Amino acid sequence: MEGPDGSGKSTQMALFCQYIRHQGMDFLQTREPGGTAIGERIRNLVLDKSHPEMDDLTEAMLYAAARAQHVAEVIRPALKAGRLVVCDRFVDSSLVYQGHARGLGQPVTVMNRLAVGDCVPDVTFLILVEPKIGMNRIRHKDRDRLEQLDEAFHQKVYEGYLALWEKEPNRIVLIQGDRDQGSVFREIQSHLDPLLTKR
Repeated sequence: MEGPDGSGKSTQMALFCQYIRHQGMDFLQTREPGGTAIGERIRNLVLDKSHPEMDDLTEAMLYAAARAQHVAEVIRPALKAGRLVVCDRFVDSSLVYQGHARGLGQPVTVMNRLAVGDCVPDVTFLILVEPKIGMNRIRHKDRDRLEQLDEAFHQKVYEGYLALWEKEPNRIVLIQGDRDQGSVFREIQSHLDPLLTKR
């Protein structure tokens, strides 16, 4: 599950997991950055708004490091055991936030390729909203280090996600998130049901 800040991604993630749980699916729910003890410590560091001095490359490398641990310790073993893995953010977030919006480009792709190897999503649901809508949904005092960045940055994130979807429309399902939660999830469900039937 992917999306810019304030897109409703985490809400849809919760609905998604509740739905597949009711279908009797054996699945693992996880998130990035995080998902492991090491990953959660990196998450606390990279999102901490008391570190505005963090260099963009440092940020990108921390995300990739958390992801490498996540794949090795949690995701790959779950897949090997035949479980479905549902992840709140994955490689696309780094490609968009650090690669596109931060302007780091190809190095972000390379370091994340090293981090995940051949472990890539079968399908990605991208919940997309305009930056102003997303930012208006997050109270200023609750914003993390990246959410506190200016509107120009969040516009680049939005454009980065659109570009990624245009590049990989067979993997990425674009869902417009500027609607009520039920309508958004019903659209996700319409794409999800055939996948669950195949599984």
